Amino acid sequence: MELHSARMQYRPVRDDDLADLFRIYGDPETNTYNPAGPFPDLAFTQGVLVRWVSQWQRDGFGCWAITLRRAPEKVIGFGGLNVRDAPECKINNLGFRFETGVWGQGLATELGCFALHHGFTALSLMEISALVRRNHLASQRVLQKAGLRYSREVEDIADRPPSLLFTLTRESWLHHLHKQREALRAGGA
Repeated sequence: MELHSARMQYRPVRDDDLADLFRIYGDPETNTYNPAGPFPDLAFTQGVLVRWVSQWQRDGFGCWAITLRRAPEKVIGFGGLNVRDAPECKINNLGFRFETGVWGQGLATELGCFALHHGFTALSLMEISALVRRNHLASQRVLQKAGLRYSREVEDIADRPPSLLFTLTRESWLHHLHKQREALRAGGA
């Protein structure tokens, strides 16, 4: 299964993504706001990859390896939807991480919008959420542009400030799409 948005292609992660996963998640710069820090080594990365591949088998969805459509041979990031156990709840989590060379191009917002559409239509999810650190303003803006709204604080990491939970329901997403279509029709009349 391979999917695409305007500029990117998405496919399920697979075993041969190990080097790219470590390259991106092992980079200290991509982990500036991650309290756990970068992945320490290939063995740790392999464990994460095994869990991600297993999630695809178990849930029928999970993290995608992401490439640009004009350069499909090079993985530039990982992201999409996965089931995540958060304190007090289990969420359909929207997450993403891109290599630094493609930051600032709107790719995270494109991924977020695509993942929401896919989650609400193809997967029939009723709600999609994301956890983000309070000081990670760029990721908060991405979530807001995609339509998620702040819901509450979540104490997800011991001895650290709480994360912020952003959420969007399928009903709110459909309502927003309906309003967009009405605005387009009114503008074209």
